[in-house]
Amino acid sequence: MHAHRPRTPATERTRRWFMNRSLLLGGAAAVATMTGCSAGASDTSGSASGGAQSGMPSGGPGGAGGMGPGVTEVKYADFTGVTTDGTVVDDLFSIHSTGVSTDAVVQAAQAFLDGLSTKVRRASVFDVDDDEWLAWSNVDGYEREGARMGDLTEKQRNLGYALLGAALSADGLAQTRNIMKLNAFLGDYNGGGKETLTEGHYYFTFMGTPSTTKPWGFQYEGHHVAINYFVLGDQVVMSPTFMGSEPTSATYNGEKITLFKPETKAGLALLRSLTSAQRRKVVSADEKGGTDMVAGAGQDNLKLAYQGLAAKEFTSAQRQKLLDLVGVYVGYMDDGHAAVKLKEVAEHLDDTYFYWIGETEDSSAFYYRVHSPVVLIEYDAQSPLAYGENAQMGGGGAPSGRPSGMPSGQPTGMPSGGPGGGGMGMGGTPTQQHIHTIIRTPNGGDYGVDLLKLHLETDH
Repeated sequence: MHAHRPRTPATERTRRWFMNRSLLLGGAAAVATMTGCSAGASDTSGSASGGAQSGMPSGGPGGAGGMGPGVTEVKYADFTGVTTDGTVVDDLFSIHSTGVSTDAVVQAAQAFLDGLSTKVRRASVFDVDDDEWLAWSNVDGYEREGARMGDLTEKQRNLGYALLGAALSADGLAQTRNIMKLNAFLGDYNGGGKETLTEGHYYFTFMGTPSTTKPWGFQYEGHHVAINYFVLGDQVVMSPTFMGSEPTSATYNGEKITLFKPETKAGLALLRSLTSAQRRKVVSADEKGGTDMVAGAGQDNLKLAYQGLAAKEFTSAQRQKLLDLVGVYVGYMDDGHAAVKLKEVAEHLDDTYFYWIGETEDSSAFYYRVHSPVVLIEYDAQSPLAYGENAQMGGGGAPSGRPSGMPSGQPTGMPSGGPGGGGMGMGGTPTQQHIHTIIRTPNGGDYGVDLLKLHLETDH
């Protein structure tokens, strides 16, 4: 056991109180409580196929795309991962040498931990198989564990950024930092969330002890960012990784920041390479909802059937565009391990499905999904919550001149929306100024769970 502060019953009650209160409030009041982006309703152990789920009305709090744990939280011991039908595909992952060193990230993690006070370090380190892995959320007001960046000294924060720099590619570090900056921009813009809508409200937790031989990992999360990074020897699993922003383009402290252009362009490039007959299989007849993401926080045991068209029906040029698209998301981890992951995806390319909801213009708000036995990617342009002319409510109330409650004609109770991604789906027109993305490793791969099981079976 590690010298960490385990999640106590009181902490569990606090987190569940947060979820239950949101569920009871519903509607606009729930958005005010959550002061950020939330999720739609979906049973974590249930299935999703792009349509509305049974149970709670779609679009309400519950966990599917960002709300995170609470009433739908899965425990580590009960984790199976995303599957198509509840059955895990065996023999997809193995313990092997990648030939890509993890020395730099191990050293950076140890340096960061060594730089913390004893109290903060004790509160930030958990067992390698702790439930804390699964306890992440996209919501800014969610109560988190670990070392909060805004509470650290400048030297300690720099050690934290050095750890992210070792774990991520240059693009991945820039993306993460820019999401944090636009989170602060949003707080300044709407006048709310003075503690949570800042650059400082992001947390590090560690599972296990940094090592080049023994399993360990870390989690970095806050509003619109959740990076789960598992290490075993020279193998790395960086999923689930959630990245989003509202807005996606703004000027903060004199710096012009624009996010998710590569994800948007690569998705459109693949779609536009398809023939008319292929498009009819890829593009859903459903209308784009306010939120369509289904595999966000709290959906660790999601059942999600394949939809769209498999790449075995693609030309070689189309297959390359699919790999290019996956490469954008995989490319946020360090370059060496990104290449390892992309090779893994390529080995299952015939069984990789591409699916689309919405229009297809450069500026359209759309949803797409890439799904195979070893990768699940979602991109979702969502309804505005706290930024823009159609925003319904922000963290501390709507900006001046915009409505502060539900839109006219909105039914009472849970707001309407899609099957539940990373947004409330408040009825406003979806826009590329509010985008959520996630990448997962199906069939038990998330959080490195399958690798840890194999390690324990063979080495212990």
